[in-house]
Amino acid sequence: MKVYSLPKYFISRELSWIQFNERVLEEAQDTNNPLFERLKFAAIVSSNLDEFFMVRVGSLSDQITAEFDKKDPSGLTPIEQMKQIGILVHSLVYDQFNCYNRSLKKSLKKENIKLLKPKDLSEEQINYIENYYSKNIFPVLTPMVVNQSSPFPLISNKSLNIAVLLKDNKDENIFATIKAPSVLDRLVKVPDEDGMTFIFLEDIIKMNLNFLFSGHKIIEAGCYRITRNADMALDEEGAEDLLEAIQESLKQRKWGKAVRLEIENGMNSKLLEILERELEISKEQEYIINGQIDLTFLMKIGRIKGYEKLEYKPIKPQYPKYLLKYENMFKAIAEKDILLHHPYESFDPIVELVKQSAVDPDVLAIKHTLYRVSGRSPIIKALVKAADMGKQVTVLVELKARFDESNNILWAKQLEQSGCHVIYGIVGLKTHCKILLVVRREEDGIKRYVHMGTGNYNDVTAKLYTDIGLFTANSYFGADASALFNMLSGNSKPTSLYKFSLAPLQLRDRFLQMIFEETENSKKGKKGKIVAKVNSLVDMQIIEALFEASNAGVKIDLIVRGICCFKPGVPGVSENITVRSIVGRFLEHSRIFYFYNDGQEGIYLSSADWMNRNLDRRVELLFPIEDKKARRRIKKILEISLLDT
Repeated sequence: MKVYSLPKYFISRELSWIQFNERVLEEAQDTNNPLFERLKFAAIVSSNLDEFFMVRVGSLSDQITAEFDKKDPSGLTPIEQMKQIGILVHSLVYDQFNCYNRSLKKSLKKENIKLLKPKDLSEEQINYIENYYSKNIFPVLTPMVVNQSSPFPLISNKSLNIAVLLKDNKDENIFATIKAPSVLDRLVKVPDEDGMTFIFLEDIIKMNLNFLFSGHKIIEAGCYRITRNADMALDEEGAEDLLEAIQESLKQRKWGKAVRLEIENGMNSKLLEILERELEISKEQEYIINGQIDLTFLMKIGRIKGYEKLEYKPIKPQYPKYLLKYENMFKAIAEKDILLHHPYESFDPIVELVKQSAVDPDVLAIKHTLYRVSGRSPIIKALVKAADMGKQVTVLVELKARFDESNNILWAKQLEQSGCHVIYGIVGLKTHCKILLVVRREEDGIKRYVHMGTGNYNDVTAKLYTDIGLFTANSYFGADASALFNMLSGNSKPTSLYKFSLAPLQLRDRFLQMIFEETENSKKGKKGKIVAKVNSLVDMQIIEALFEASNAGVKIDLIVRGICCFKPGVPGVSENITVRSIVGRFLEHSRIFYFYNDGQEGIYLSSADWMNRNLDRRVELLFPIEDKKARRRIKKILEISLLDT
């Protein structure tokens, strides 16, 4: 065993993920942040936890069921990981609700935004709620009583429910459950002359249980919510129609095994006993919530109009002045490479290139990869327009983009109906690279215009995520882009590439080679330096190569937003490695790689993180930045990131 493989040098991927969310929670706890932004950070912790339980805990649960006991790099078996997760997440949830109850709610109240409980309502407000309930809520509710003729119902994933303990006229206990309808607003605004006042939908339902269960005595009621295993296993080889297979898997996701039960603090023990038995949940999987279950509602409060002073001051993305000098995008890109840094610079030029390509009579073809797009994507509209105009439009829609599958299925069908040639990638691989290719007929022949980036072609997240994109008309990049799309549509293997490195073909080897070169240079007494900015660092081969480089004296600075599976600064192993995690106003999403390369600095952008899935199970793209001005800008971005403490 290599010394670098010892568990003491590694952190469990799952535990590192929890630590990342502790950092997100710190932003909610930080009173220097505007109040509405703090609400959003608290909400993000809740939505992150949902995904964590659905995917990561769901996967661990499957491993435990299958009696798989192989240790992870940190030396933990699945059972040991699950135990550690329970300890850390319970602590995280305690801190989250401490922040909600002791700080966020009180701060909202100071701004005259009140979240009332039934006992706090005035007579006028009670009358309003009774009327609102009878008109809007009661017609939608479906109370379900459990008895011999009606077994315990299927409780859907992430739905908010109310468990009710009743007594019938024979004085026997009866269990009932009601789903809080997701079609209704969870926050119900009630009349108040002084500010904004809300009451929760579930509290209104609890106030009116007598209307639902007339003839029964209501003993107790309490809210609960379950999270189900949604780690989809899809046999693509056996799926004749990927579209249909994924649609079927989405249905199955709703009914996976329950892996977490959130219950309202003070729930009746008999109710809890029934839930535990029927949902097959252990005490370790229970989370007693001291407040409103599922804090994602805070995201809505954080968007209430008229309270702009409680948000970050808006940043207006700049439209590059350089582009304003040109009548169209083609002339601008043909002149020189153009680098855009979102959200500081506008996403509009990318949309503009697709729009202009759609109507330009000289454009022959548009080829595009789409991983996640917004609900009203202007790019989709432009691609539809291009097909209407008779262009050859090829769009790769990644159906397996987790939790965006149904959205992407809708887009795929719309694009197909408009005449676009839609492809769904390569069997067994997710297509995660971000690339747009426009083929245009010009006086001196066919010219290719390319955009590549680190982020999705999503106009909404482009205002919230930091990402970098490059426009180029460089013929070598154009040739590589064509080879990439031929690979995606024809399942062919590119014979040779000028500039690109692609996963899963040669990207892993390319990264390892560049790290190895820094190591060798350092061993020869030359300067060795690596700077990398990624979302996650999990891949063991990459980590061990970085350990080798560090031990050889290479200075390595890493900016890892989320999961990082090794311990930096360990003497004789990682003492020359620093790791920073930047969590703040924008989600740090760009992937940047710098290698000193004996003074011939290599600067690259990529769609890939340093994770096994990115390097082995996805189609990913790494490309060099060659324009001098663009290179200086990216070095500056890294320098600023490394100033973060």
